[in-house]
Amino acid sequence: MQRLGFIHDMLDVKVLILFVMSRVAYPVNTQQIYELCYQDDCLSYFDVCTAIPQMVTSGHLKALENDCYEITDKGKADGSLTEDSIAYTVRCRAENAVARFNRQLRRSSFVKTQVIPRENGDFSVIMALDDEQGNLMTLELVAPNQRQAIRLGKLFETKAETIYNLTMTELLDGEDEVDS
Repeated sequence: MQRLGFIHDMLDVKVLILFVMSRVAYPVNTQQIYELCYQDDCLSYFDVCTAIPQMVTSGHLKALENDCYEITDKGKADGSLTEDSIAYTVRCRAENAVARFNRQLRRSSFVKTQVIPRENGDFSVIMALDDEQGNLMTLELVAPNQRQAIRLGKLFETKAETIYNLTMTELLDGEDEVDS
């Protein structure tokens, strides 16, 4: 019986990994590689776990500290030669998954939160929003307990741009009246 899908052997797994790794903007771990490559039901986590060390040994991937990997120049060159063999639908899904991943990581590098216990028992939540040029906004709020502090931080991470825009709009709304 013929297997359906793009992945038929270990070479297909490696070609797909090279395709994904050539488009990832940041070092990734094994789990992330698997999630980005899982665009075909024939791919298993064990296939990825088998392929990665072989690709490190062959010089296509480079192992970094904290169990992350990045593609090498050899991997980029060989990947560009073989990526045409990837099924079109798998390639499109993989490109979309990588684009989402890159956007999420890029955004998370611009939004930072930190919870700091205070002497009186409550917690300071320091929240910052940056862009490529530097810091746009730093906001410090006090929460009565750690649970609320953590929640404030998590909510800021999801709404940082909205909070920044609302603050700017509110502060600049009456600017014409002040200038007169």
